[in-house]
Amino acid sequence: MCLRVQVQFGPLTEYRAATMFVEDLRTQFYQRLIGKRILVIVNYDIDAICASKILQALFKYDNMLYSIVPIMGIMGMVRAFNENKDDVKFVLLVNCGGCIDLVDLLQPEPDVVFFVCDSHRPYDICNVYSDQQICILGEMNPDEGIPDFDTCFQDSEDEDDDDDDDAVDNSDEDDEEGGGGAGASRERNRIERIERQLLKRRQRREWEEKRNQKLFDYTQFSYYGSSSALNIFELAWHLSKDSIDLLWWAIVGVTEQLLLGKIDSAAYTFFTEKMRPHVSRLTNKATDQAIQTSVKILFENDLHLALYRHWSVLDSLKYSIYPACKMKLWTYKGEKVMHELLVDMGLPLVQAKQTFNAMDLVLRKEFHDKMEKFADKFHLPEIVYGSFVLQYGYRNKYSAADYVYSMLAILESVKKDRTPETCFLQSMDALSRSNKEILDEGIEICKTLLSTIFKQVQSSLEMHAVYSAGPFLYFILQEEIPFFTCPYGLIMLARFLLNGHVAVSRNRRARELPLIAVAPIDLARGVSLLVGIPPVCEESKSLFGKAFDQAAKKSGSTISQDFFETSVIQIRQSDCTKFLDAMTVLLS
Repeated sequence: MCLRVQVQFGPLTEYRAATMFVEDLRTQFYQRLIGKRILVIVNYDIDAICASKILQALFKYDNMLYSIVPIMGIMGMVRAFNENKDDVKFVLLVNCGGCIDLVDLLQPEPDVVFFVCDSHRPYDICNVYSDQQICILGEMNPDEGIPDFDTCFQDSEDEDDDDDDDAVDNSDEDDEEGGGGAGASRERNRIERIERQLLKRRQRREWEEKRNQKLFDYTQFSYYGSSSALNIFELAWHLSKDSIDLLWWAIVGVTEQLLLGKIDSAAYTFFTEKMRPHVSRLTNKATDQAIQTSVKILFENDLHLALYRHWSVLDSLKYSIYPACKMKLWTYKGEKVMHELLVDMGLPLVQAKQTFNAMDLVLRKEFHDKMEKFADKFHLPEIVYGSFVLQYGYRNKYSAADYVYSMLAILESVKKDRTPETCFLQSMDALSRSNKEILDEGIEICKTLLSTIFKQVQSSLEMHAVYSAGPFLYFILQEEIPFFTCPYGLIMLARFLLNGHVAVSRNRRARELPLIAVAPIDLARGVSLLVGIPPVCEESKSLFGKAFDQAAKKSGSTISQDFFETSVIQIRQSDCTKFLDAMTVLLS
């Protein structure tokens, strides 16, 4: 439901669009919440958890009354709102709701205000022009191509004119029944009105065609914007309530976007450059030398090797997507290349099989430089990237990627005796330095996750289980594996599989083809999880959201698009074949 109001052309249109974006978070957002009860609905992802952790710290500082409710999809958001909406006038949505018409979906009271902090793009156009009931946190980005108000909505008076013309026509017909010399004049007037009406209808039809094309162009691709955790940290900074812990949580949120392919390396570099001044400022802020040396964040060149500080070098090389796909480590030849790399680095196999911290001290200190030195020779030009490391105490050193992998594994470890809510809260607890054992537990779970993904990729590529449907590739997993019944587990598998397939494929077009992966999540009910992964050459933008919806309609397939990640759906196993056929026709 969108408010349709009459607006003027020109500068007012731009002002009308900008009013829905809250640029001054301190006065237009946070100060409005002080003294009020707030409902915070948080999506089931790491960036959202980091953002809500920062918000929790701010709310506690000001003794604010709030409720945090984790959700996993659109229906979960509706249920959370309906169950908690009593006496709540302010609702904050973290990484959810921005791409859905909230007023139409939730049917809130007119005095309920929604603040949306969502990294998903594109925003729903009705949220952008919602007349103050929906407030989007952050600046309006012109690069996102949000259509003008006049392009999307027509003035209400234009529709009323058509009805008035019809009413006048009926009146003229009644007058003509009485006869008289004025009949010819009325006939001319009636013809003129009909011509005006036809002209208006033609103009409206042209406007609707232009509107549909603009909206199609705007919503065709789904992608991600700035990290919500980073946006909330900047609010804390403007409130002068930031700390080194809050900054670290924002860093983890941004790192999650990079590791899961939500943003490309250029966007990640832009965000890290925004955070580096805060790192210097907050690291040097402490006047107590003991505090300053006990907790610090360092920006340094790190390696695209998963958990290597807490694993063996051999396992980290083998189970990390970048080196594994570059060196084809699931093949015998790839293993020989990896051993050649270790020889050139002067790293004995006995040492490479040990946990990194148990390696010889000299080898540990030289490891990073040696990897960087031989990167080009072994076709690993992007093995090094700029990252942040948290160091506290003498032995506790974790990279932001370590936190992401640990939290991701905790979120994906849903079982019969572990509800999603439990996993959500445990993942949030892992962010606290006092809960080191939870973080370490998540790291151990993630080792199992990464090794499971590698073994599945290895067997799938050896069996040539990645098939081409023409405009896309597809892979169907036959057995139910717990790690791949959750969206992010299957997304990680699909990304690894696509990169691996491109590495071994002789088809030059393989880099330009997306991948659809299907895995059963409930064999008894015949339900599968389906994810779409964009091509290797354009990782951060996906066209699957709209395509899935159209393919389901054309094929008559039963799907559930309940996830906020539009490239993830649930589908009946019996409908998979006709759904993929419809996708083939649609993308050809």
